[in-house]
Amino acid sequence: MTTIKSLFAAALVFTLPLAAHAKAPAPLDAAQKQQMENLVHEYLVSNPEVVIEAIKEFQRREQAANQAKQKEAMATLSDDLKNNPNDPVIGNPDGDITVVEFFDYRCGYCKRVFPDVQALIKGDGNIRVVLKEFPILGPESVYASRAAQAVWLHQRDKYQAFHTAMMLNKGGLGEDIVQTLAAHSGVDTKALVKQMDDPKVAATLEATARQAQAMNISGTPAFIFGNTLAPGAVSLANMIDMVATARKKTN
Repeated sequence: MTTIKSLFAAALVFTLPLAAHAKAPAPLDAAQKQQMENLVHEYLVSNPEVVIEAIKEFQRREQAANQAKQKEAMATLSDDLKNNPNDPVIGNPDGDITVVEFFDYRCGYCKRVFPDVQALIKGDGNIRVVLKEFPILGPESVYASRAAQAVWLHQRDKYQAFHTAMMLNKGGLGEDIVQTLAAHSGVDTKALVKQMDDPKVAATLEATARQAQAMNISGTPAFIFGNTLAPGAVSLANMIDMVATARKKTN
């Protein structure tokens, strides 16, 4: 009955413009409201396609609103998304196109697209990729991201090897495994344990989480090519197309 009442209220709202220049009608009494609700109910039962059409239109408007919100957020956060010195950068640091990736080291889809991201960088040579540590898959994800972030901040020359090792790792990412992968990547693990407590590490992860929330990003991977958001495991072919489109827009 709540739905019927809502439809009844909406019907009254839509009739207001028609009566804008007429005398305001007297409020309906309880019996009249019930009669109106019954009429609406009977109409919807007889014409259920109206409900389906309304739901589709609602979903379309909601999607359009979300897309508008994402574009506005990207425009507002553009500098933070692309130029925060605390965010790891791979590829060409002076590239003419910036690609942003939100990822989680325990995300299977992130691991699946990792070779494509590397191929994109190698094949183009003029792409700058900003990596956003977005650990959303539990404590192991958080620990791995903290370690990687600390390596970027304090042992930057070891970051690429460490990042690659964790992306290629097929098992869990408990503390021992992360430390082992770090050691094999040439990271000073004794220093790393302390560096992970650097306030900049937590601040950067928190900033990324806020950015993701502002753009309604709830899963990984999620890419931004220029000013276009592309959620999910984007194929290499689509990455190349999106980079080309972004490059055209900047020229």
